[in-house]
Amino acid sequence: MPKTASYLAGSGYTEANSLPEPVMVFSETELQIFQQARLARDARFDGSFFVAVTSTGIFCRNICPAPAPKEQHVRYYPSAVAALAGGFRPCLRCRPDSAPGSAAWRGTNSTLTRALRLIDEGALQQSAMPALAARLGVSERYLRQLFNRQLGLSPKRYALLQQLLLAKQLLQSTALPVTEVALASGFQSIRSFNAQCKQVLKLSPGEIRKRELPAATGISLFLAYRPPFAWQQLRQFLQARLLSGLEWAGNDYYGRTFTLRQAQGHFTLYHQPDLHRFRLQLELDQWPVLPAVLQQIRRLFDLDVDINQVEQHLAPQLARLPGYCQGLRLPGLWSPFEAGVRAILGQQVSVQAARQLLNTLVKQLGEPCGVAAAMVEAPRFFPTAQAIAASELGFLKMPQARRDTLRRFSEHMLHDTEPDNIDRWQQLKGIGPWTCQYARMRGLGDPDIWLAGDAGIKNALQQTELALTAESGRPWRSYLTLQLWQSLAKQPLAE
Repeated sequence: MPKTASYLAGSGYTEANSLPEPVMVFSETELQIFQQARLARDARFDGSFFVAVTSTGIFCRNICPAPAPKEQHVRYYPSAVAALAGGFRPCLRCRPDSAPGSAAWRGTNSTLTRALRLIDEGALQQSAMPALAARLGVSERYLRQLFNRQLGLSPKRYALLQQLLLAKQLLQSTALPVTEVALASGFQSIRSFNAQCKQVLKLSPGEIRKRELPAATGISLFLAYRPPFAWQQLRQFLQARLLSGLEWAGNDYYGRTFTLRQAQGHFTLYHQPDLHRFRLQLELDQWPVLPAVLQQIRRLFDLDVDINQVEQHLAPQLARLPGYCQGLRLPGLWSPFEAGVRAILGQQVSVQAARQLLNTLVKQLGEPCGVAAAMVEAPRFFPTAQAIAASELGFLKMPQARRDTLRRFSEHMLHDTEPDNIDRWQQLKGIGPWTCQYARMRGLGDPDIWLAGDAGIKNALQQTELALTAESGRPWRSYLTLQLWQSLAKQPLAE
């Protein structure tokens, strides 16, 4: 490996000899950190970079238990996709496909960030490139140039490599038949799936699986994260807002029902802190939406954030905060619509009062779950926008003005072609900045929300005597908001 101040990670891969090889430039300081983290198998760096070994052609997570290779045989990549595109195949032992996500490519380019998210959710499996470009508001040519310039890959190539990494994880961790694995990971034919596995992963599906797993209902996967992870605080936050029939939780698990597009399902996550991961038990009636479901679950628990980077940035504020909690994550909600409904019913009332209203709403309008969830009796799905818009909502004991706001909001979401565009909600009577900001933080996982008008935040600032401005903590103000809520002896006045 060169001893210069930068290192170009790549191994000669080009896509059909027409695209540049994926080139990642690391500083000498970064390389030293990577080397130390690799040798120490430091889990805090898991997923932040990947280790490719030229003598074996395999790439691993830095926590791989295999004997550490010599540094001269090592190349570093910022993501599993980059290593795969570089010509290396994923390790069958440490499973780099299951590592925490890396934000290395996302940077500050919002178009690229959104494009990667949509592709990870299966956008190019559902439609073609022109449709994706239209959703992003750019031309197809610009989108290709953006990917080639930033990643050295075309969007389709990136999507294919993500599909293969998901397929490898399903082959190793589930008992799904190979045909269903191909379908769940986005391949249209088993023949194409077999060919791509052999060409890119250098192994057939059978060689990846190696052993037969016992048949089971649904699938079981592992979702890793970078420690620390304040699981008990996150669980308590979610449990205080738990909706009967929709969610269930215990000391080491959380689960819920969900719908996505035309699919329905439910999941339970079991925390395994010693291994820095969760075991996901998932049941789903339509496997093609699996990539999007997994992305949603990871966002719900904020599994891909580099929490050490966040807390290092917030250190000046957190150092003055009594009861600072290390490893606090953003507690997500399944969709912007659900976040909006919860926020509207949580306006100007306590958490307990909002929970009672929401329980009534779910019981009255939530569709029964066709498959019984093991952890709860009579499971239900969260009410749809259509169901709420069509109801008079007389069963909700709250002012008529708020019922009208909820119905207007549901009618808006029923016809909205951009459900993620939460800022437009303020055009609706009865919805203000707090509702939109709260929905952005929990429904989209926005890391930079500062709820200055929230009663809980005001109380926390008064009790701690902190003088924080709207600019304090950018771009991680959502985490500062959570820390202030956590500092209160009782739950804040927010849904």
